Amino acid sequence: MLAVYFDRPGGPENLYVKEVMKPQPGEGEVLVKVSASALNRADLFQRRGKYPPPKGASDILGLEAAGSVAGLGPGCKGQWKIGDAVMALLSGGGQAEYVTVPEGYLMPIPNDMTFIQAAAIPEAWLTAFQLLHFVGKIQKGERVLIHAGASGVGTAAIQLVRLAKAVPIVTAGTQEKLKATANAGAAAGFNYKNEDFSEKVLEFTQGAGVDIILDCVGSSYWEKNLSCLSTDGRWIVYGLLSGGEVHGDLLARLLSKRGSIHTSLLRSRDKEASNGYQQPFTEDVLPYFSRGASPHLQTLVDSVYPLHEIAEAHRLMEENKNIGKIVIEMPA
Repeated sequence: MLAVYFDRPGGPENLYVKEVMKPQPGEGEVLVKVSASALNRADLFQRRGKYPPPKGASDILGLEAAGSVAGLGPGCKGQWKIGDAVMALLSGGGQAEYVTVPEGYLMPIPNDMTFIQAAAIPEAWLTAFQLLHFVGKIQKGERVLIHAGASGVGTAAIQLVRLAKAVPIVTAGTQEKLKATANAGAAAGFNYKNEDFSEKVLEFTQGAGVDIILDCVGSSYWEKNLSCLSTDGRWIVYGLLSGGEVHGDLLARLLSKRGSIHTSLLRSRDKEASNGYQQPFTEDVLPYFSRGASPHLQTLVDSVYPLHEIAEAHRLMEENKNIGKIVIEMPA
């Protein structure tokens, strides 16, 4: 089969597609013929040598995949059959023509959804769902500040906040991105490049601030985050795009708000797939992707690249120009 590889850490130019052995499903595993995968920041960090895969995981890039069941390993419980349309959050291996997946990781692809649309769901939507419901414990009517609002996780979080009957507020770096977040359902959006988002958030919330912050930026935002965090608010850090080193009296300011910091890593873990948030997501969220559902949830796909143009896809994400997900399409 064909798969994305790199021989040494570095830039997108190090990526190439090569032929490797097709994996065989082990005990309780399903072989999936991948039709589409999607690109994530974690792929960029792994390519640079800064985010190694978990022990025992594939060293092929790709944290999500959509495709069809092509084989069943011994011990499978009959949950899936050959030809079923499925998608999965992975610990690696998604950017290849085939991947093996523990059967409990798989989710059905909603009716009327293409593989390209489905590939944009697992990482972004499961991450946003976990951050909001399992980490943030979102409640009806709460105000949620979502940084990188036009990203895959951001646009998913906006819609999930709306589904929870709460209020999504976003930051983004261009007017085009802010328009996309408004279309996704953001109640307010602020351009972090030319306005102080903390002041704007406090103005929008009439001084109350936000109850939850979803933060993938890190150190450069900490003061503004704390300025607009409400009393007893939850600040959830799930990425460090600006680094993790903080200079200043963070703890005293957090204490004055009775605030809490939570952290979460995106990469899937066995326990999360088996007893965490995947089943409630499948039951409580996936039905809203089907045609005719109200409210209707939608994936936002920025662009689609064939597998052999994987380096170009990485360059686009590094330039931070994408609005929504960048999807990689496998050869037919």
